[in-house]
Amino acid sequence: MLLLVFSVPAGAQQLIVRPDSAEAQALRRHPRLRQSTQEIEEQRALKRGSFSLRNPDFLFSAPTGAQWAPGVVQTIDFPTVYRQQARTARAGITLAERGLDVNRATVRRDVRLAYLALQVSEAQVRQLTFQDSLFRTLQIATDRLFKAGEVTSLQRISTEAEARQVANQLAQAVVDRRSAQRRLGLLLGQPDADLTTGTDLRGTGVELARTGMELLGGLPTRDSAALAGSPTLAYYAQSVDLSQSGISLVRARRTPAVTVGYQNQGFADSPYRYRLQLGVSVPIYFWTYRSQLQAATARTKAAQAQAQVQQLELGTQYQQALADTRKFAASLTYFEQTGLPQSTAIISQSQRLFRAGEISYLVLIQSLNQAFTIQNNYLATIRDYRQAITELNYLRGQ
Repeated sequence: MLLLVFSVPAGAQQLIVRPDSAEAQALRRHPRLRQSTQEIEEQRALKRGSFSLRNPDFLFSAPTGAQWAPGVVQTIDFPTVYRQQARTARAGITLAERGLDVNRATVRRDVRLAYLALQVSEAQVRQLTFQDSLFRTLQIATDRLFKAGEVTSLQRISTEAEARQVANQLAQAVVDRRSAQRRLGLLLGQPDADLTTGTDLRGTGVELARTGMELLGGLPTRDSAALAGSPTLAYYAQSVDLSQSGISLVRARRTPAVTVGYQNQGFADSPYRYRLQLGVSVPIYFWTYRSQLQAATARTKAAQAQAQVQQLELGTQYQQALADTRKFAASLTYFEQTGLPQSTAIISQSQRLFRAGEISYLVLIQSLNQAFTIQNNYLATIRDYRQAITELNYLRGQ
């Protein structure tokens, strides 16, 4: 009764988290997305200033040599300059929005992997708890048989060693589970919460196999088509557009500018009270514009090369994730149809035959270790399969 009383508050504190709700919380709270939002606001503010006139020149001069007269001169660029500045600003906004898409996809992938890590650690704790209980029972039986003189001292020590080893693995698995809880909690903004997935990962094999088959069956044959929705490629493609817009802006600034102004005439009895000014600002320092154009062209070529590098790297990652998905799909089929049923049968039959005296202690230990190895490999296959599917979806922008 005391164990029951003390276990209820601990269980009540656990917070069951579902995959969809975990992604939604992370997308609302992650600072990476707040950073991207502020970058978009920055670019929008810059666009509002794309029609930026040069600062006016307020000056005093003495046109007649008798007294100082105030005046003002304003230089206005050619209209194509302001139009191109607006286009460049729009390209910057689009680039920031593409960056938000990349960060959103990255956060989703991180949450899915962290959620999977928690599921795996919980399944390992369940698995090792079962093993620990089984080997503890076996240790008690071996101690009783040793006292009765039916087993040797070596068998008793071996059983105790196996039991202690499993207990040590269980303690490590509990620590790993807490670490996985904190890692997921950091992404959700709840680092100290006692999170749990509420599901046994080993029971998701059938659904995982169906999901994997549907995914593999709907993938395009060409990498370029499969990666068409990649937010990373869209970001670097927009970076190229922004660089090309910079070239057009430099060319637009090579056009002449208009200078207008007015100034007091200087004498009160002058026929005209104000003297108007009109002129043209000629871009005669051609080497300045030429160097700016060369820099903008080099920047565009670098952006194009970077986009090609990303295309190559993502294509390589996609092929690796695709190969892993197919590989683990075949492995999962084996465990579901053959390996897992065999491990269950080995555990039950080896215990029954040992109690009946039909197999030796050594055969029992070997059989149990073989069965638990199969179950651990099955759990690792589910983990690797889900990781491969997560990577495929991330590369495809889903």
